[in-house]
Amino acid sequence: MSKALIAMSGGVDSSAAALVMKNAGYECIGVMMKLIRNENGIFSEKSCCTADDAEDARNVARSLGMKFYVFNFTEEFGKNVIDEFISSYQRGETPNPCIDCNRTMKFGLLYSKAVELGCDFLVTGHYARVEFDEKTGLYHLKKALNKAKDQSYVLYNLTQEQLAHVKFPLGEFSDKSEVRKLAEQSGLVVASKRDSQDICFVPDGKYADFIADRTGKIPEKGEFVLSDGTVLGEHNGLLNYTIGQRKGLGISYSEPLYVVKKCVKSNKIVLGTEKELYSDTLRARDFNWIIPPKAQEPVEVGVKTRYRAAEFPAKAAALPDGTVEIRFETPQKAICSGQSAVLYCGDTVIGGGIIM
Repeated sequence: MSKALIAMSGGVDSSAAALVMKNAGYECIGVMMKLIRNENGIFSEKSCCTADDAEDARNVARSLGMKFYVFNFTEEFGKNVIDEFISSYQRGETPNPCIDCNRTMKFGLLYSKAVELGCDFLVTGHYARVEFDEKTGLYHLKKALNKAKDQSYVLYNLTQEQLAHVKFPLGEFSDKSEVRKLAEQSGLVVASKRDSQDICFVPDGKYADFIADRTGKIPEKGEFVLSDGTVLGEHNGLLNYTIGQRKGLGISYSEPLYVVKKCVKSNKIVLGTEKELYSDTLRARDFNWIIPPKAQEPVEVGVKTRYRAAEFPAKAAALPDGTVEIRFETPQKAICSGQSAVLYCGDTVIGGGIIM
């Protein structure tokens, strides 16, 4: 009998994933990662890894006849995800901590635990699919059948070795209601539990306040300027703004202005017209090719530059320094450094990297 380590959060998705694997005849072990330590009011009780979440996960595991463990990864999560999130914002970027969490925690530390415990597979509640191509001998990371819930974008860092030993049971469900129905029919206590939203360690979405609390540093005010250097007013700290932002600037001008650039060294924010937000080229670092290109020539792909963004046609070329240059057929609006550019060929993820 194959053994599977099930990553459980106390939510309906990971619980349903455990149920599917159990029904398929796998020997299942449920585990929860304790990622957040509430200290000095920095973390809200609405954050992930609460006592209620742990109890829900434990109850589901018990009802399915699974062993259940909690791994304390708070120190590693703080270093690999929270600190990197803060550093990225301080560099003037707009990070996606879910990608770092998947890379370093779920498919880093937890994957290693699965190997250590002699498990054949690590299973999560992500909405994605893995298929093996017998012709090429490569595993493919593919979009979920439920396109509205597809999470393949945040999984682009998976390697061929990892793809051979991970399973995403929910990728085969075409609608979330089917997942809840399955959980309800099996009597799981989390069947009607609402989905988690936003970044787990900043549930209220106030990133600047969180960073100020964590670092003890209040964002420094600076100047709003036009691209020609004309000073328009004062901003409340780089952390409070993102590329493409229009509302909340407090600037009166003859036409609508948007944040088009954040200058960390000078602590200035460049404002411009909507036209200045568009670019037809980006470069990405820390690139992971799930399916490496066969030749040096640019490959035609679909590209997403944000998790919930639309996919646009482009050509991607690997450069000698390891970065990848992506040229869009039509200019794209508000491309943010720190976000990820993920390449698709149809439903298959080719690779991805961090936008520079």
